[in-house]
Amino acid sequence: MTRNAITTDELPAPVGPFSVAVYGDNLLFVSGQVAQDPATGKLIDGDTGRQTEQILANLTVALAAAGKNLGDVVRVGVYLTDMAGFAAMNDVYGRHFTAPYPARTTIGVAALPLGAAVEIDVVVA
Repeated sequence: MTRNAITTDELPAPVGPFSVAVYGDNLLFVSGQVAQDPATGKLIDGDTGRQTEQILANLTVALAAAGKNLGDVVRVGVYLTDMAGFAAMNDVYGRHFTAPYPARTTIGVAALPLGAAVEIDVVVA
Protein backbone atom coordinates (compact mmCIF):
# COMPACT_ATOMS: atom_id res chain seq x y z
CA MET A 1 0.00 0.00 0.00
CA THR A 2 1.23 3.47 -0.86
CA ARG A 3 0.78 6.29 1.66
CA ASN A 4 0.57 9.85 0.37
CA ALA A 5 0.52 12.64 2.94
CA ILE A 6 -1.63 15.73 2.54
CA THR A 7 -0.06 18.96 3.74
CA THR A 8 -1.21 22.55 4.00
CA ASP A 9 0.33 25.76 5.32
CA GLU A 10 -3.15 26.89 6.39
CA LEU A 11 -3.09 24.73 9.54
CA PRO A 12 -0.60 24.46 12.40
CA ALA A 13 2.07 21.81 11.92
CA PRO A 14 1.38 18.54 13.74
CA VAL A 15 2.76 18.45 17.28
CA GLY A 16 4.30 15.02 16.77
CA PRO A 17 5.53 12.58 14.15
CA PHE A 18 2.28 12.29 12.20
CA SER A 19 0.64 13.78 9.11
CA VAL A 20 -2.44 15.99 9.02
CA ALA A 21 -3.93 13.52 6.54
CA VAL A 22 -2.82 10.46 4.62
CA TYR A 23 -4.28 8.59 1.67
CA GLY A 24 -4.19 4.82 2.09
CA ASP A 25 -5.49 3.02 -0.97
CA ASN A 26 -8.75 4.84 -1.78
CA LEU A 27 -9.42 6.31 1.67
CA LEU A 28 -8.26 9.58 3.22
CA PHE A 29 -7.53 9.41 6.95
CA VAL A 30 -7.45 12.79 8.67
CA SER A 31 -5.67 12.86 12.02
CA GLY A 32 -7.48 14.05 15.11
CA GLN A 33 -7.89 17.80 15.21
CA VAL A 34 -8.26 19.96 18.30
CA ALA A 35 -9.42 23.58 18.23
CA GLN A 36 -6.13 25.22 17.33
CA ASP A 37 -6.12 28.74 15.95
CA PRO A 38 -4.48 28.33 12.52
CA ALA A 39 -2.60 31.63 12.92
CA THR A 40 -1.05 30.93 16.33
CA GLY A 41 -1.24 27.16 16.76
CA LYS A 42 -2.69 27.72 20.23
CA LEU A 43 -5.91 26.21 21.51
CA ILE A 44 -8.76 28.71 21.22
CA ASP A 45 -10.71 29.85 24.27
CA GLY A 46 -14.21 28.51 24.49
CA ASP A 47 -16.53 25.71 25.48
CA THR A 48 -17.09 22.43 23.67
CA GLY A 49 -19.42 24.04 21.11
CA ARG A 50 -16.96 26.78 20.19
CA GLN A 51 -14.10 24.30 20.03
CA THR A 52 -16.16 22.03 17.78
CA GLU A 53 -16.79 24.97 15.40
CA GLN A 54 -13.03 25.62 15.15
CA ILE A 55 -12.24 21.93 14.65
CA LEU A 56 -14.75 21.63 11.82
CA ALA A 57 -13.31 24.77 10.20
CA ASN A 58 -9.83 23.24 10.46
CA LEU A 59 -11.07 19.90 9.10
CA THR A 60 -12.63 21.76 6.16
CA VAL A 61 -9.21 23.27 5.36
CA ALA A 62 -7.47 19.89 5.64
CA LEU A 63 -10.08 18.26 3.39
CA ALA A 64 -9.83 21.06 0.82
CA ALA A 65 -6.07 20.44 0.59
CA ALA A 66 -7.01 16.94 -0.60
CA GLY A 67 -9.77 18.14 -2.93
CA LYS A 68 -12.48 16.91 -0.55
CA ASN A 69 -15.15 18.42 1.72
CA LEU A 70 -17.28 17.45 4.72
CA GLY A 71 -19.81 15.87 2.36
CA ASP A 72 -17.20 13.24 1.46
CA VAL A 73 -16.71 12.09 5.08
CA VAL A 74 -17.85 8.52 5.76
CA ARG A 75 -16.74 8.09 9.40
CA VAL A 76 -16.17 10.47 12.31
CA GLY A 77 -14.49 9.86 15.65
CA VAL A 78 -15.30 12.35 18.43
CA TYR A 79 -13.43 12.41 21.73
CA LEU A 80 -14.79 14.47 24.66
CA THR A 81 -13.15 15.11 28.02
CA ASP A 82 -16.60 15.70 29.53
CA MET A 83 -19.70 13.97 28.16
CA ALA A 84 -21.73 16.91 29.48
CA GLY A 85 -20.48 18.70 26.34
CA PHE A 86 -22.13 16.13 24.06
CA ALA A 87 -25.21 18.25 23.31
CA ALA A 88 -23.14 21.32 22.40
CA MET A 89 -20.85 19.26 20.15
CA ASN A 90 -23.83 17.49 18.57
CA ASP A 91 -25.60 20.79 17.84
CA VAL A 92 -22.57 22.19 15.99
CA TYR A 93 -21.93 18.85 14.28
CA GLY A 94 -25.53 18.77 13.01
CA ARG A 95 -25.08 22.16 11.33
CA HIS A 96 -21.99 21.02 9.40
CA PHE A 97 -22.96 17.52 8.26
CA THR A 98 -26.04 16.59 6.23
CA ALA A 99 -28.02 13.39 5.70
CA PRO A 100 -27.06 10.74 5.05
CA TYR A 101 -24.76 11.44 8.00
CA PRO A 102 -21.36 9.78 8.35
CA ALA A 103 -21.01 6.87 10.77
CA ARG A 104 -19.83 8.27 14.11
CA THR A 105 -18.41 7.17 17.43
CA THR A 106 -18.25 9.50 20.44
CA ILE A 107 -15.95 8.50 23.27
CA GLY A 108 -15.33 10.05 26.68
CA VAL A 109 -11.61 10.38 27.43
CA ALA A 110 -9.55 11.55 30.41
CA ALA A 111 -7.53 14.22 28.58
CA LEU A 112 -6.69 15.57 25.12
CA PRO A 113 -3.70 17.42 23.62
CA LEU A 114 -3.28 21.08 24.59
CA GLY A 115 -6.02 20.70 27.23
CA ALA A 116 -8.74 20.56 24.56
CA ALA A 117 -12.33 19.68 25.43
CA VAL A 118 -12.93 17.88 22.12
CA GLU A 119 -10.94 16.21 19.33
CA ILE A 120 -12.33 14.96 16.02
CA ASP A 121 -10.86 12.70 13.34
CA VAL A 122 -12.44 11.65 10.05
CA VAL A 123 -12.20 9.09 7.25
CA VAL A 124 -13.10 10.13 3.72
CA ALA A 125 -13.94 7.98 0.72
